[in-house]
Amino acid sequence: MYKTEQEKFWEGEFGNNYIQRNNSSQLLASNINFFTKALNQSGRIDSCIEFGANIGMNLKALKLLYPNLKMSGVEINKKASEELATFIGHENVFNGSIFEYSNKSQKDLSLIKTVLIHVNPEMLDLVYDKLYKSSKRFILIAEYYNPTPVSIKYRGHENKLFKRDFAGDFLKKFPNTCLLYTSDAADDSLR
Repeated sequence: MYKTEQEKFWEGEFGNNYIQRNNSSQLLASNINFFTKALNQSGRIDSCIEFGANIGMNLKALKLLYPNLKMSGVEINKKASEELATFIGHENVFNGSIFEYSNKSQKDLSLIKTVLIHVNPEMLDLVYDKLYKSSKRFILIAEYYNPTPVSIKYRGHENKLFKRDFAGDFLKKFPNTCLLYTSDAADDSLR
């Protein structure tokens, strides 16, 4: 069913445990601060899709900043997608791999935050395509940065976290896009 070991990892027990580690008012506050800065040049945003949405902590922050925001999410972990659906509605959640998602419409904002770092590097181009095709205005990539690709042990597991210049790779792949904001204030705690 899955194309990579990373998908199976996040779909299972490790993904279930991630839900509990990342459901806090502190994370919500941090996300509000981050999105306020990252989207300060965007103006009005009416719709958003998040790839790897988990339980919707990023979408909850965005909803506070944009109360009328129409949201959708892609999430591989069943438990997380069920909780996400209670927030944004079942019809707005795709429970499955990002690789299997087929976009039906474009949104103002296509978002991925601390997810590309967990994608098998051989599959990044496919995810970049999905981000690009799902956006009609903005694409927000918020990932750990490294100037050259590197694999890092993640909570005792090999080949589950990869750093690189994701935004740089994206800009090279889609030269008709441009960078609006960059920050060196990324949380590097390896949640």
